[in-house]
Amino acid sequence: MNPEEIKNFLTSLKGTDIEELRLEAGESKLSFRRNNVTVVVPPVAAPVVAKAAAVKEPENQLAPLKSSMVGTFFYSDSPNKPPFVMEGVHVVPGQKIGIIETMKIMKDITSSIKGKIVKVMVKNGQPVEYGQELFMVDTEDVK
Repeated sequence: MNPEEIKNFLTSLKGTDIEELRLEAGESKLSFRRNNVTVVVPPVAAPVVAKAAAVKEPENQLAPLKSSMVGTFFYSDSPNKPPFVMEGVHVVPGQKIGIIETMKIMKDITSSIKGKIVKVMVKNGQPVEYGQELFMVDTEDVK
């Protein structure tokens, strides 16, 4: 088959529901596969569901402040000093929220978000893992 015959043959297939065709004639081989595009039309009830979800009251936006390393977590520089932060305190990025000690090396832990601490997740002197949640912060309660 010459290119013009192939083009005419493929044009004649456009109106059919044939998805794949292989033609062999002597040493000539022709393979044709149609790419199907499926269009999904959402049901009429879908927008109603979306509106119901949009009306729903927004929940508090709680975000965790996590440990950046393994070690022992401390609330303050020393036992006789007050904690850096506690529940109800507002924090900003870069603010010191605790200390983690590993192998006698103390590392300051700072807040990466702005908000109000609503829950302390660890106790003073507690061992912590990398990525462990230390505090829960309400990011919507920012004043």
